[in-house]
Amino acid sequence: MVSEEDIDSFQRDGVVVLRGVFSDWVEPLREGMAAVHAAPSALERTYRPQDGSAAFFQDFCRWSDIPAFQRYVYESPAAAIAAQLMQSNSARFFHDHTLIKWPGNSTVTPWHQDEPYYCVRGEQSVSFWTPLDPVEQAISLQCVATSHRWSEKGFRPDRFDGSALYAQGGDFDAPRDIEANRDAYRILSWAVEPGDAVAFNFRTLHGAAANTARCPRRVFSARWVGDDARFAKRPGRTSPPFAHLMLEDGAELPAADFPRIWPAASPA
Repeated sequence: MVSEEDIDSFQRDGVVVLRGVFSDWVEPLREGMAAVHAAPSALERTYRPQDGSAAFFQDFCRWSDIPAFQRYVYESPAAAIAAQLMQSNSARFFHDHTLIKWPGNSTVTPWHQDEPYYCVRGEQSVSFWTPLDPVEQAISLQCVATSHRWSEKGFRPDRFDGSALYAQGGDFDAPRDIEANRDAYRILSWAVEPGDAVAFNFRTLHGAAANTARCPRRVFSARWVGDDARFAKRPGRTSPPFAHLMLEDGAELPAADFPRIWPAASPA
């Protein structure tokens, strides 16, 4: 379902758009998202702008209790596509992320990498940002081409309100001010339809505008890791948190939390 050109683009730029790869999963994912919004988990995060505009709803790690999400993880082509893009012999599911920017929401998602927020590191990773509503290019995800190759340490992760995620700081590089120097970078974004996916590496710098459209911007994001993924011990609570994991830095990821989906395990 992906071409050699798609794979080359992903490896080179750290991002590629895939057209229609999850078209058969739009309705199940909408069903799952409605269930999440109706009954959020303890990890729910909703940003309510001070200007009184519409909310930005988020929830994490619902795949194990939302049947539609679980079917997507195990039955959709996502794992096989992830392995191809990552050039990995395997694909493990890391976590899901539900994002809803309601019409008129004024929240700008700031430029950031995902990996420094996570309890994992490795070059082989991919997020599928899959819209469940049409998204104009002006309010779509934006990614900085080749930024997944810029920093071995990763850029310091901040909360979206600008405060530091980790009180102890950690060994990260200082963030780059992409917005103030947009002309200096190759920024990629696309208008996308339900069932498309923007696939990007965990180390790719990305952000998104406010939702100025008249319809919601519902997105299901599924994160995958490959052969080289290892546990990363961070100097504080990660996002999402996996507080029960008491592992040494560099340890292999436990299958109970991050199951290998591709290739499928042989029956016991």
